[in-house]
Amino acid sequence: MPENEPVLVTGAAGGQQGSTGRHVARLLLDRGQAVRAFVRTDDGRAAELRDMGAEVVVGDLREITDVLAAVRGVRRAFFTYPVTDGLLEATGAFAAAARREGLERVVEVSQLAAAPDAGTPRMRQHWVAEEVFDRAEVGAVHLRAGVFFENLDFLVRAGAGRELAMPLGSPDTVLPLIAGEDVARVGAGLLTDPVPPCPDPVVLLAGQVLSVAEVVETWGGGLKYVDVSPQEWRERAMTLYGDAHAVAHLDKLWELFRQIGAHHELYEVTPTIERFGGREPETLAEFVRGRRG
Repeated sequence: MPENEPVLVTGAAGGQQGSTGRHVARLLLDRGQAVRAFVRTDDGRAAELRDMGAEVVVGDLREITDVLAAVRGVRRAFFTYPVTDGLLEATGAFAAAARREGLERVVEVSQLAAAPDAGTPRMRQHWVAEEVFDRAEVGAVHLRAGVFFENLDFLVRAGAGRELAMPLGSPDTVLPLIAGEDVARVGAGLLTDPVPPCPDPVVLLAGQVLSVAEVVETWGGGLKYVDVSPQEWRERAMTLYGDAHAVAHLDKLWELFRQIGAHHELYEVTPTIERFGGREPETLAEFVRGRRG
Protein backbone atom coordinates (compact mmCIF):
# COMPACT_ATOMS: atom_id res chain seq x y z
CA MET A 1 0.00 0.00 0.00
CA PRO A 2 1.22 3.59 -0.54
CA GLU A 3 3.50 4.79 2.24
CA ASN A 4 1.91 8.24 2.22
CA GLU A 5 -1.57 6.79 2.80
CA PRO A 6 -1.97 6.55 6.56
CA VAL A 7 -3.02 3.50 8.50
CA LEU A 8 -5.41 4.40 11.29
CA VAL A 9 -4.35 2.98 14.66
CA THR A 10 -6.71 3.13 17.63
CA GLY A 11 -5.46 2.74 21.18
CA ALA A 12 -2.26 4.39 20.01
CA ALA A 13 -1.51 6.06 23.33
CA GLY A 14 -1.14 2.68 25.06
CA GLY A 15 -2.31 1.67 28.51
CA GLN A 16 -1.56 -0.45 31.58
CA GLN A 17 -1.69 -3.80 29.83
CA GLY A 18 -0.61 -4.92 26.33
CA SER A 19 -0.51 -1.49 24.64
CA THR A 20 -0.96 -3.19 21.27
CA GLY A 21 -2.05 0.03 19.57
CA ARG A 22 1.07 1.83 20.75
CA HIS A 23 3.26 -1.00 19.49
CA VAL A 24 1.48 -1.13 16.11
CA ALA A 25 1.93 2.61 15.62
CA ARG A 26 5.65 2.36 16.37
CA LEU A 27 6.19 -0.71 14.19
CA LEU A 28 4.45 0.90 11.23
CA LEU A 29 6.37 4.16 11.64
CA ASP A 30 9.63 2.19 11.82
CA ARG A 31 8.73 0.71 8.41
CA GLY A 32 8.22 4.18 6.95
CA GLN A 33 4.45 3.78 6.89
CA ALA A 34 2.33 6.85 7.58
CA VAL A 35 0.23 6.50 10.72
CA ARG A 36 -2.87 8.31 11.92
CA ALA A 37 -2.96 7.70 15.67
CA PHE A 38 -6.35 7.81 17.38
CA VAL A 39 -6.13 8.76 21.07
CA ARG A 40 -8.66 9.58 23.77
CA THR A 41 -6.71 12.42 25.36
CA ASP A 42 -4.18 14.90 23.99
CA ASP A 43 -1.54 14.32 26.65
CA GLY A 44 2.16 13.55 26.87
CA ARG A 45 1.71 10.19 25.16
CA ALA A 46 0.05 11.93 22.23
CA ALA A 47 2.97 14.36 22.07
CA GLU A 48 5.38 11.41 21.93
CA LEU A 49 3.43 9.97 19.00
CA ARG A 50 3.74 13.28 17.15
CA ASP A 51 7.48 13.29 17.85
CA MET A 52 7.64 9.78 16.35
CA GLY A 53 6.05 11.13 13.16
CA ALA A 54 2.41 10.14 13.59
CA GLU A 55 -0.58 12.30 12.75
CA VAL A 56 -2.60 12.41 15.97
CA VAL A 57 -6.39 12.67 16.12
CA VAL A 58 -8.24 12.97 19.41
CA GLY A 59 -11.68 11.51 19.97
CA ASP A 60 -14.00 8.97 21.52
CA LEU A 61 -14.29 5.61 19.72
CA ARG A 62 -17.93 5.40 20.82
CA GLU A 63 -18.79 8.68 19.09
CA ILE A 64 -19.59 8.23 15.40
CA THR A 65 -18.70 11.80 14.43
CA ASP A 66 -15.20 11.37 15.88
CA VAL A 67 -14.73 8.00 14.20
CA LEU A 68 -15.99 9.15 10.79
CA ALA A 69 -13.49 12.00 10.82
CA ALA A 70 -10.68 9.62 11.80
CA VAL A 71 -11.32 7.00 9.09
CA ARG A 72 -11.73 9.49 6.26
CA GLY A 73 -8.91 9.02 3.76
CA VAL A 74 -7.62 5.69 5.06
CA ARG A 75 -8.09 2.17 3.71
CA ARG A 76 -6.66 0.11 6.57
CA ALA A 77 -7.03 0.32 10.31
CA PHE A 78 -6.11 -1.35 13.59
CA PHE A 79 -8.90 -1.53 16.16
CA THR A 80 -8.48 -2.25 19.85
CA TYR A 81 -10.51 -1.23 22.85
CA PRO A 82 -9.55 -1.36 26.55
CA VAL A 83 -11.09 -3.86 28.96
CA THR A 84 -13.84 -1.56 30.17
CA ASP A 85 -17.41 -0.71 29.26
CA GLY A 86 -18.15 0.40 25.70
CA LEU A 87 -16.64 -2.29 23.47
CA LEU A 88 -19.80 -2.91 21.46
CA GLU A 89 -20.63 0.79 21.18
CA ALA A 90 -17.15 1.46 19.84
CA THR A 91 -17.30 -1.55 17.52
CA GLY A 92 -20.63 -0.45 16.07
CA ALA A 93 -19.43 3.09 15.44
CA PHE A 94 -16.13 1.94 13.94
CA ALA A 95 -17.65 -0.75 11.72
CA ALA A 96 -20.31 1.65 10.41
CA ALA A 97 -17.74 4.34 9.69
CA ALA A 98 -15.34 1.87 8.07
CA ARG A 99 -18.05 0.55 5.78
CA ARG A 100 -19.19 4.03 4.84
CA GLU A 101 -15.65 5.13 3.97
CA GLY A 102 -14.83 1.91 2.10
CA LEU A 103 -12.02 0.51 4.25
CA GLU A 104 -10.50 -2.64 2.79
CA ARG A 105 -8.98 -4.13 5.95
CA VAL A 106 -9.60 -3.75 9.67
CA VAL A 107 -7.38 -5.78 11.99
CA GLU A 108 -9.00 -5.98 15.41
CA VAL A 109 -7.91 -7.43 18.75
CA SER A 110 -10.20 -10.14 20.13
CA GLN A 111 -9.72 -12.93 22.68
CA LEU A 112 -8.54 -16.50 22.31
CA ALA A 113 -11.82 -18.16 23.27
CA ALA A 114 -14.30 -15.62 21.84
CA ALA A 115 -17.59 -17.43 21.18
CA PRO A 116 -21.32 -16.94 21.78
CA ASP A 117 -21.13 -19.41 24.68
CA ALA A 118 -17.74 -18.31 26.04
CA GLY A 119 -17.21 -18.29 29.78
CA THR A 120 -16.87 -14.54 30.34
CA PRO A 121 -19.17 -11.69 29.25
CA ARG A 122 -16.18 -9.91 27.67
CA MET A 123 -15.37 -12.94 25.48
CA ARG A 124 -18.98 -13.08 24.34
CA GLN A 125 -18.86 -9.38 23.54
CA HIS A 126 -15.71 -9.96 21.49
CA TRP A 127 -17.53 -12.61 19.46
CA VAL A 128 -20.38 -10.15 18.81
CA ALA A 129 -17.80 -7.53 17.79
CA GLU A 130 -16.26 -9.99 15.32
CA GLU A 131 -19.70 -10.62 13.81
CA VAL A 132 -20.35 -6.88 13.49
CA PHE A 133 -17.06 -6.30 11.68
CA ASP A 134 -17.65 -9.30 9.40
CA ARG A 135 -21.07 -8.07 8.40
CA ALA A 136 -19.70 -4.61 7.66
CA GLU A 137 -17.59 -6.24 4.91
CA VAL A 138 -14.44 -4.27 5.68
CA GLY A 139 -11.94 -7.11 5.32
CA ALA A 140 -11.87 -7.76 9.05
CA VAL A 141 -9.18 -9.96 10.59
CA HIS A 142 -9.67 -10.96 14.22
CA LEU A 143 -6.61 -11.45 16.42
CA ARG A 144 -7.74 -13.91 19.10
CA ALA A 145 -5.00 -13.50 21.66
CA GLY A 146 -4.14 -15.33 24.86
CA VAL A 147 -3.26 -13.73 28.20
CA PHE A 148 -0.70 -10.97 27.74
CA PHE A 149 2.61 -11.22 29.57
CA GLU A 150 1.87 -7.63 30.55
CA ASN A 151 -1.22 -8.78 32.51
CA LEU A 152 1.01 -10.96 34.67
CA ASP A 153 3.63 -8.25 34.98
CA PHE A 154 0.99 -5.85 36.30
CA LEU A 155 0.03 -8.34 39.02
CA VAL A 156 3.64 -9.15 39.88
CA ARG A 157 4.34 -5.45 40.31
CA ALA A 158 1.23 -5.14 42.46
CA GLY A 159 2.75 -7.84 44.67
CA ALA A 160 6.01 -5.85 44.92
CA GLY A 161 7.79 -8.54 42.93
CA ARG A 162 7.46 -10.96 45.83
CA GLU A 163 4.16 -12.68 45.08
CA LEU A 164 1.81 -13.46 42.24
CA ALA A 165 -1.57 -13.53 43.99
CA MET A 166 -4.23 -15.06 41.73
CA PRO A 167 -7.22 -17.39 42.22
CA LEU A 168 -5.91 -20.09 39.88
CA GLY A 169 -5.95 -23.06 42.23
CA SER A 170 -3.15 -25.54 41.68
CA PRO A 171 0.27 -24.31 40.51
CA ASP A 172 -0.18 -26.84 37.69
CA THR A 173 -2.95 -24.72 36.16
CA VAL A 174 -1.95 -23.87 32.60
CA LEU A 175 -2.15 -20.47 30.88
CA PRO A 176 -1.92 -19.62 27.14
CA LEU A 177 0.32 -16.54 27.04
CA ILE A 178 1.60 -13.99 24.55
CA ALA A 179 3.56 -10.74 24.52
CA GLY A 180 1.50 -7.68 23.60
CA GLU A 181 4.22 -6.72 21.14
CA ASP A 182 3.82 -10.05 19.31
CA VAL A 183 0.12 -9.32 18.84
CA ALA A 184 1.16 -5.94 17.47
CA ARG A 185 3.75 -7.50 15.12
CA VAL A 186 1.06 -9.72 13.65
CA GLY A 187 -1.25 -6.74 13.33
CA ALA A 188 1.38 -4.62 11.62
CA GLY A 189 2.23 -7.46 9.25
CA LEU A 190 -1.40 -7.95 8.27
CA LEU A 191 -1.90 -4.22 7.76
CA THR A 192 1.07 -3.78 5.43
CA ASP A 193 0.76 -7.01 3.41
CA PRO A 194 -0.51 -6.00 -0.05
CA VAL A 195 -2.38 -9.29 -0.54
CA PRO A 196 -4.88 -10.76 1.93
CA PRO A 197 -2.63 -13.28 3.71
CA CYS A 198 -5.17 -15.93 4.63
CA PRO A 199 -8.76 -16.87 3.81
CA ASP A 200 -9.63 -17.37 7.49
CA PRO A 201 -10.47 -14.06 9.20
CA VAL A 202 -9.68 -15.55 12.64
CA VAL A 203 -6.02 -15.63 13.68
CA LEU A 204 -5.25 -17.53 16.90
CA LEU A 205 -2.35 -16.14 18.90
CA ALA A 206 -0.57 -17.97 21.72
CA GLY A 207 3.18 -17.57 22.06
CA GLN A 208 3.87 -19.85 25.02
CA VAL A 209 1.90 -22.27 27.17
CA LEU A 210 3.06 -22.42 30.79
CA SER A 211 1.77 -23.63 34.12
CA VAL A 212 1.55 -21.15 36.98
CA ALA A 213 4.53 -22.91 38.58
CA GLU A 214 6.55 -22.45 35.38
CA VAL A 215 5.56 -18.78 35.22
CA VAL A 216 6.86 -18.21 38.75
CA GLU A 217 10.05 -20.18 38.12
CA THR A 218 10.70 -18.28 34.89
CA TRP A 219 10.11 -14.94 36.58
CA GLY A 220 12.59 -15.75 39.31
CA GLY A 221 13.70 -13.13 41.81
CA GLY A 222 12.11 -15.03 44.67
CA LEU A 223 8.60 -14.67 43.26
CA LYS A 224 6.04 -16.96 44.90
CA TYR A 225 2.57 -17.94 43.77
CA VAL A 226 -0.21 -17.30 46.28
CA ASP A 227 -3.54 -18.97 45.56
CA VAL A 228 -6.04 -16.45 46.92
CA SER A 229 -9.78 -17.02 47.04
CA PRO A 230 -11.89 -15.49 44.24
CA GLN A 231 -13.53 -13.14 46.74
CA GLU A 232 -10.19 -11.91 48.08
CA TRP A 233 -8.91 -11.44 44.55
CA ARG A 234 -11.98 -9.42 43.55
CA GLU A 235 -11.52 -7.14 46.54
CA ARG A 236 -7.84 -6.59 45.74
CA ALA A 237 -8.56 -6.18 42.04
CA MET A 238 -11.04 -3.36 42.51
CA THR A 239 -8.28 -1.39 44.21
CA LEU A 240 -5.75 -2.30 41.50
CA TYR A 241 -7.87 -1.83 38.38
CA GLY A 242 -10.55 0.55 39.61
CA ASP A 243 -12.93 -0.77 36.95
CA ALA A 244 -15.81 -3.14 37.66
CA HIS A 245 -15.93 -4.36 34.03
CA ALA A 246 -12.27 -5.35 34.04
CA VAL A 247 -12.55 -7.07 37.42
CA ALA A 248 -15.67 -9.02 36.39
CA HIS A 249 -14.00 -10.20 33.19
CA LEU A 250 -10.75 -11.24 34.85
CA ASP A 251 -12.58 -12.92 37.71
CA LYS A 252 -14.43 -15.16 35.24
CA LEU A 253 -11.29 -15.69 33.16
CA TRP A 254 -9.27 -16.92 36.14
CA GLU A 255 -12.21 -19.15 37.09
CA LEU A 256 -12.12 -20.74 33.62
CA PHE A 257 -8.41 -21.45 33.84
CA ARG A 258 -8.84 -22.83 37.36
CA GLN A 259 -11.53 -25.22 36.12
CA ILE A 260 -9.54 -26.29 33.05
CA GLY A 261 -6.49 -26.94 35.22
CA ALA A 262 -3.52 -28.74 33.71
CA HIS A 263 -5.04 -29.83 30.37
CA HIS A 264 -2.24 -28.77 28.03
CA GLU A 265 -3.96 -30.20 24.95
CA LEU A 266 -6.46 -27.33 25.01
CA TYR A 267 -3.74 -24.80 24.21
CA GLU A 268 -0.88 -24.70 21.74
CA VAL A 269 1.69 -22.24 20.46
CA THR A 270 0.39 -20.89 17.16
CA PRO A 271 2.63 -20.61 14.07
CA THR A 272 0.72 -17.53 12.91
CA ILE A 273 2.90 -15.30 15.10
CA GLU A 274 6.03 -16.09 13.13
CA ARG A 275 4.15 -16.25 9.82
CA PHE A 276 2.59 -12.80 10.04
CA GLY A 277 4.80 -11.16 12.66
CA GLY A 278 8.11 -12.03 11.03
CA ARG A 279 9.79 -13.68 14.02
CA GLU A 280 9.32 -16.42 16.56
CA PRO A 281 7.15 -15.45 19.52
CA GLU A 282 8.83 -13.84 22.48
CA THR A 283 9.21 -16.13 25.48
CA LEU A 284 8.29 -15.13 29.00
CA ALA A 285 11.96 -15.37 29.96
CA GLU A 286 12.86 -12.85 27.24
CA PHE A 287 10.04 -10.58 28.32
CA VAL A 288 11.15 -10.63 31.97
CA ARG A 289 14.79 -9.93 31.00
CA GLY A 290 13.62 -6.99 28.90
CA ARG A 291 11.63 -5.53 31.77
CA ARG A 292 14.56 -5.84 34.15
CA GLY A 293 17.05 -4.52 31.62
